[in-house]
Amino acid sequence: MNSICTGPLPAAGLSRRTFLSRFGMGLGGLALANLMKPASLFAATTGADRGMLGGQLHFPAKAKRVIYLFMAGGPSQLETFDYKPLLNQRHGEQLPDSVRMGQRLTGMSGNQSSLPLAGPFCKFGQHGQNGTWVSELLPHTAKVADELCVVRSLYTEAINHDPAITFLQTGSQISGRPCIGSWVHYGLGSDNENLPSFVVLITPGKVDQPLYARLWGSGFLPSQHQGVQFRSGNEPVLYLNNLDGIAPASRRLMLDRLKELHAHAADKLGDTEIDARIGQYEMAYRMQSSVPGVMDLSSEKPETFELYGPDSRKPGSFAANCLLARRLAENGVKFIQLYHQGWDQHGGLPKGIAVQCKETDQASAALITDLKQRGMLDDTLVIWGGEFGRTSYSQGKLAADNYGRDHHPRCFSMWLAGGGVKGGMVHGETDDFGYSVTKDGVHVHDFQATLLHLLGVDHERLTYFSQGRRFRLTDVHGSLVKAILA
Repeated sequence: MNSICTGPLPAAGLSRRTFLSRFGMGLGGLALANLMKPASLFAATTGADRGMLGGQLHFPAKAKRVIYLFMAGGPSQLETFDYKPLLNQRHGEQLPDSVRMGQRLTGMSGNQSSLPLAGPFCKFGQHGQNGTWVSELLPHTAKVADELCVVRSLYTEAINHDPAITFLQTGSQISGRPCIGSWVHYGLGSDNENLPSFVVLITPGKVDQPLYARLWGSGFLPSQHQGVQFRSGNEPVLYLNNLDGIAPASRRLMLDRLKELHAHAADKLGDTEIDARIGQYEMAYRMQSSVPGVMDLSSEKPETFELYGPDSRKPGSFAANCLLARRLAENGVKFIQLYHQGWDQHGGLPKGIAVQCKETDQASAALITDLKQRGMLDDTLVIWGGEFGRTSYSQGKLAADNYGRDHHPRCFSMWLAGGGVKGGMVHGETDDFGYSVTKDGVHVHDFQATLLHLLGVDHERLTYFSQGRRFRLTDVHGSLVKAILA
């Protein structure tokens, strides 16, 4: 061994990767890099962040960016996009066993002595050239029906919030995997070196179901791929501002010295996470100048605020976040995730969902209209939806003016707009009770595969080697939903 080793044998502080890089004129390191192919090994020498694919897409992209409006809590499809008049006709009757077919229920309604069908309290109307059914609770969304592809046939495997949201965001019900935005950044890189490629915005004040930072975490991917949460107020990104008394020149000098120390450690230990840390420090420094500008809405025209609604002038509101999402998209942010909580109506659904729709309806529709006016909708994919649907029967007591709905994984609705998706169409069908998918089912992994496809990425080929095998967002599943592609 010593006769062909160019350096000393591994010491206690020497990593296996460093030893291999020194072994055989560095051929061991080249072989290891070829096997693992982690983009971050070469990130420091490639200049612009072009991602693991190096700008070479698997096929032409229809979308350059994604704005994902996530309605956390599971909005009821039966009061929004999946019109089921039979539920009103049979209101109060028991859910037939032939419909349920022994499907599992949550502990919240599984022990109920009866499962009475609950007809939606709101009316529906047909909108757009193709007559898409939309609830009266969403009048602004109804006006942009011709831009929407409403998918009524999504289904998931999770029946409780945490695993269901984790499944939508990471492709696994078990935490620890990279989320969609992290996979997108890993594969495609960034279009703006002064802003993160992946930004998260959360409507404050709603905590019926908690949101965890791991939902926008990078999992086993290098940490530079995790989402960056922007907040309203004087400090949009935590710990970004300089402390009082620290001049920009001093900050720059400190970062330069810190970079030298990290480079020395990276050379000694070969830990790719050190390179990621250097990159994050540098990004934070550049963001000190770029973030205040993109967060400042004072340059927006009065008619823009009018389009998004009165809440758009309230920092941190869903409407303000939608407007901010458009600004981030304009500035090259590739994946923007908005979380709006409060859709978990186990009881008091009529009042609760009306409030939720009022908070989100106008701004969601305005985002589509605004993007279209600016010529950005064609290459921006906008998504609206939650983690699962709600039951067609009432959880708890069914009253004349009040009811609730439990979690329902067997079918739920979502809409997509722009970014290579057909507008003015409905994909998939559910039965007359709104209980099960009857046509063109779309599994969570199918949705994720289609999202990546629209960005020019083959979901089976975007992988990362970890823990002895290659992982991908869609695990070992997922099929492209070709029918919705423009």
